[in-house]
Amino acid sequence: MKIYLETERLCLREFRPEDVENLVELDSDPEVMRYLTNGQPTPRERVESEVLPRILEYYERLPGFGYWAAIEKATGAFVGWFHLRPVSGSTDTSTVELGYRLRRSAWGKGYATEGSRALIRKAFTELGARRVTAQTMAVNRASRRVLEKCGLALVRVFWEDWEDPIPGSEEGEVEYAVTREEWQRAASQDPEAGT
Repeated sequence: MKIYLETERLCLREFRPEDVENLVELDSDPEVMRYLTNGQPTPRERVESEVLPRILEYYERLPGFGYWAAIEKATGAFVGWFHLRPVSGSTDTSTVELGYRLRRSAWGKGYATEGSRALIRKAFTELGARRVTAQTMAVNRASRRVLEKCGLALVRVFWEDWEDPIPGSEEGEVEYAVTREEWQRAASQDPEAGT
């Protein structure tokens, strides 16, 4: 198992071909997929033929970036994933996008904040990133709180032209970001912010 990083309670590791079932199960929960597909699951065939191959390809194409399976240390259970990747398919790693998707059983435990803070720290201290961004639907209050706890600030509200809009899309999408300098300043004032 190739470990990418560890936090107090989580281990983030590379995905493996045998993680298909974990991804299918994660994407089958309507609440997990609520702000992504209006609760529709990702079909197994798509996970096998598109999603997992794209995840695995990152490790070769852009070492240090991509998607990481989140494993709960106490139980060894798969609780979801985090990603840290160049924005919009670019190979420019000066600005990277943070994201995560967690099982409902992992919600409310602080895992999203814990994993995200560790990835932000890695982006700025080891990977040479100058800016970390993240996006979510404006109505996704829980994810917005996580981003704010991690030191990201609201940059803009924007609207996508969705073929099949989901409830809440009329309020738009939000982009949050933090620069390396902002993160360093916050970490020097509050050591918890940088962990």
